[in-house]
Amino acid sequence: RYEPTWGSLDARPLPAWFDEAKFGVFIHWGVFSVPSFGSEWFWWYWQKEKREPYVKFMEANYPPGFSYEDFGPLFTAEFFDPNQWADILKASGAKYVVLTSKHHEGFALWGSKYSWNWNAVDVGPKRDLVAELATSVRNRTDLHFGLYHSLFEWFNPLFLEDATNAFKTRKFPTSKSLPELYEIVTKYQPEIIWSDGDGNAPDTYWNSTGFLAWLYNDSPVRDTVVTNDRWGLGSICTHGGFYTCSDRYNPGHLLPHKWENCMTIDRSSWGYRRDAWLGDYLSIEDLVKQLAETVSCGGNLLMNIGPTHDGRIAVVFEERLRQVGTWLKVNGEAIYGTKPWRAQNDTVTPGVWYTFSPKEGKVNAIFLNWPVSGILELGEPQAKLGETQVKLAGYKEMLKWVALGEKGIIVALPHLTPQQLPCQWGWTLQLTDIN
Repeated sequence: RYEPTWGSLDARPLPAWFDEAKFGVFIHWGVFSVPSFGSEWFWWYWQKEKREPYVKFMEANYPPGFSYEDFGPLFTAEFFDPNQWADILKASGAKYVVLTSKHHEGFALWGSKYSWNWNAVDVGPKRDLVAELATSVRNRTDLHFGLYHSLFEWFNPLFLEDATNAFKTRKFPTSKSLPELYEIVTKYQPEIIWSDGDGNAPDTYWNSTGFLAWLYNDSPVRDTVVTNDRWGLGSICTHGGFYTCSDRYNPGHLLPHKWENCMTIDRSSWGYRRDAWLGDYLSIEDLVKQLAETVSCGGNLLMNIGPTHDGRIAVVFEERLRQVGTWLKVNGEAIYGTKPWRAQNDTVTPGVWYTFSPKEGKVNAIFLNWPVSGILELGEPQAKLGETQVKLAGYKEMLKWVALGEKGIIVALPHLTPQQLPCQWGWTLQLTDIN
């Protein structure tokens, strides 16, 4: 059994499914999806920081005295079809999904006993959005279902009172945050608890170790659940299950501990923005690059989309997710279930990232640019004459290659028309029998 100490909790092995999955989809959805302007931090930027664009937006579009709470009934979700969402998630090739059960605004997407009249069953959709998505994902896909939960809430009076008392009192975690965590685990049995928002309070204030000990010892998901590292001030990148370290974390080198790169398709927001331009969204080439870099360095990629207040996954997000899925259909062997190789990227040709498939004993070289010459030079692999085989994922015939002395290999790529290419944005060489 795990003790409620970091020493004990950090020693728990991460359930193997998480490292094998490699790719998940993050969904930021809540009352912030109603103004859908600027960022999901809309309430804070408008009311606390009083940032000019947010103040002007409200003055121009809403009556005087309109409060953030007034957005609640406008969060309607009338087009939310959980089966359609599940089908898009499945088509993306993702192996897990993480939904924001509650963001820093405190609005719960389920009928929480601890969030009276500020949840999706009492206000707005009048539906349990968490339950509906969980059911569809489990019925229609093999994705692991996870939930994001914010520990703190910007404007909750109990939290603000505790903060004023320098967190010597613990009214908020005992009456709100912790009961919610126990509630979502017991009710929805998520296999990921993605914690966030420590409010500059230490983990002792949140009783994070007490909750995690229960989660790992006695909860209905004790054997399969994974957690992240955001459990109080100072715990990030230090304690918990997998490390996130920071938003959009992509170190570019191998880390000794399992980590995740959580990032957004919209470069500047996690929630949906009506004011986004096409150039604000990462292209499929950008996303394939992020996936290859992240997995080669031992990480998972958690790619975020923000649905609309009426429950739609915007077409641009759907397209990106389906494009990643198309790419993974051809190159998935270089991603799923792989381990980092001795080299992460190539020393001679930039834009080449390596992974290792232990079952097949294959080294995968994912290259992001198709060379004009049709010749790809790799500095890292040590080939063996008469033994090493080189294959292009999605192409039937073996490729010709020449060794470069002690280390390195030159591969002749096939002459293909754009229509004949196995995929359009990044390709994989599979090398067998190399040192």
